[in-house]
Amino acid sequence: MNILLKRIIDRVVRIGHLKITGPNGGTSTFGDGSGPLVHLHIKTAHAERAITLHPTLAIGEAFMEEELDFLEGDVLSFLKLVYVNIGPMGATDAWTRAVEGLRVAFRRLQQVNTAARSKRNVQRHYDLSGEIYKLFLDEDMQYSCAYFERPDMTLEEAQLAKKRHIAAKLALKPGQSVLDIGSGWGGLGLYIAKNFEADVLGVTLSTEQHAVSTERVRAEGLEGHVHFEIRDYRSLSERFDRIVSVGMFEHVGVNHYRTFFDKCATLLKPDGVMLLHSIGRFGPPSATNAFIRKHIFPGGYIPALSEVLPAIEKSGLMVGDIEILRLHYADTLKHWRERFLANRDKAKAIYDERFCRMWEFYLSGSEAAFRWQDMMVFQIQLTRRNDTVPVTRGYMDKCEKALAMREMAHREIDAPAQKPKRGRRKVSDRE
Repeated sequence: MNILLKRIIDRVVRIGHLKITGPNGGTSTFGDGSGPLVHLHIKTAHAERAITLHPTLAIGEAFMEEELDFLEGDVLSFLKLVYVNIGPMGATDAWTRAVEGLRVAFRRLQQVNTAARSKRNVQRHYDLSGEIYKLFLDEDMQYSCAYFERPDMTLEEAQLAKKRHIAAKLALKPGQSVLDIGSGWGGLGLYIAKNFEADVLGVTLSTEQHAVSTERVRAEGLEGHVHFEIRDYRSLSERFDRIVSVGMFEHVGVNHYRTFFDKCATLLKPDGVMLLHSIGRFGPPSATNAFIRKHIFPGGYIPALSEVLPAIEKSGLMVGDIEILRLHYADTLKHWRERFLANRDKAKAIYDERFCRMWEFYLSGSEAAFRWQDMMVFQIQLTRRNDTVPVTRGYMDKCEKALAMREMAHREIDAPAQKPKRGRRKVSDRE
C-alpha cells in the first residue's frame, strides 16, 4: 500500500478492525482491533491510486470494476466502520473540510436541472427494466421511504402505512382534485383515488413508470378518476385541491427550489393542502456523494431544511406541519438490499455483474448513510391559509385508523374461504 493512502486511513480509522491487502500482496491493519474484522483486497495499482486521490468515488468504482473485493465483511460493514470513525457529520480534519468546502461551492453547477436535462436524468435511473425493481421493491412498487409503525412490520405493511400517513396529512375529502408530482409506478395515486373517490393527475418524466402506472389504472377500472402523464410539473397550469410529491424533490436541485415552490403555490387552490415527502439531511448544506451523483442519480441533491424553508417562505406557502422520519429509510433500505442480494442472479441475467456490484454499493451505501450519517426524511405539510386544516394533529391519527380498519375489512373479504379441516364433518345448511 502506498504511504499516502496508509497515512490517510491511519488518521481516519481509530476504532474497529480494518485490514487491507494491497496489489503487491502486502497487508496493513488499522483501528484498535475492536468489533468484527473487515478485510479489503485492493487488487490493482490503478484502484489504489484512485482511492488515494478520491476515495468517495473510487472505492465504489473499484468495487464495480472488480478491482476491489471484500475477503471478510461486506460493503455495509466497511461503511459502518468508516462512518463510526468520522461521525455523523463527517470528518473534521482541515484537509477534508477544505475538500468538502470546494464540493459545496461547485454543487450548483451540477444541478442545472432544466426540463430537458431533468428528463435525461430521470431516464438514467427510472427507465431501467421494470423487472429490476420488482426484484426488491414491495408489491405496490413504492420506491421511497416506508413508515415502520412497528419494528416487526414487513416491507409491504410499512409501505401501506406510509400511504396512510401521507393521505392523513392531506386531509382529503371525496371528489377533490389531486396532483401527484413524480407519480412513480402509480401506487399512491391509485390509493388516494380508491380510498377518497378523488380525481388524480400524476405526472412523471419516466416512460417506463408511465407505462406501468397507466396499465394499472386500466386494470383497476379507474380511467375516470386517475390519469398519468409524461409531463414536467413546470408546464402545468390547472389548479388542484391537493398536491402531493413523494421522492421527487431530491431531483429538483438547489437552483430550482424557488421555482418549485412558486409553481406549487400557483397550482394549489386557496383552501388547498400540499404534502412534500423528501430525503433531507440533519446537518448544514453539503454536496451530493460523488458515486451517487455519477452512477445513480445525476443531478440529484439532498437538501438541508435551511435550504428548503426559505424557498417556501418566499413562495407565500405556509408550513402547517413538519415531521422528521429518522431511521425509517435505513430500515426500508435494509429490506431492499436484502431482497436485491437474494435475487442477485436474476438481476445479473437482466444486466451484468458490473450492474449488480453498482447497485449493491448504492443500496448498502444509502442504508449506511441513513443509519450512521446525517441523512433523514422530512414530510412538510403546506397550505396557503393558516385555517385550512384543524389546529391539532388529531385528525391525522383519526384518518389513519379509519383507513387501517377499512384495509383490514377488505383483506378479510378478499381472503379465500378456509377449507374444512380434514376429519371434521361439514355442517349442513339445515343445522
